[in-house]
Amino acid sequence: MNIYVGNLSFDVVESDLLRLFEAFGEVTSATIIKDKFKGRSRGFGFVEMPDDAQAQAAIDALNGKEMMNRPLTVNEARQRTEHAPRSFGDRDRRPNRGGGRRRS
Repeated sequence: MNIYVGNLSFDVVESDLLRLFEAFGEVTSATIIKDKFKGRSRGFGFVEMPDDAQAQAAIDALNGKEMMNRPLTVNEARQRTEHAPRSFGDRDRRPNRGGGRRRS
């Protein structure tokens, strides 16, 4: 089962998540999602546990539990949905109307 873990302190590292969830059973992976430009934690991550019963026990025990003075949000991760590309209304269909500096 893939588990979402939210409201993480920016100081939490993947080994902290691994240790926290290993108390409930085997952990396949523990990943903290990082900002791709700054490289720092975005405050959430995912833990993968192969046994659904152990994963559910971890969710029940850890949801709302404090870690580094922050109450965790722990639940089963939802499947990621594909989003349509962003549209900026009719701005992307309008012809170039100039502006800026004129060239001589």
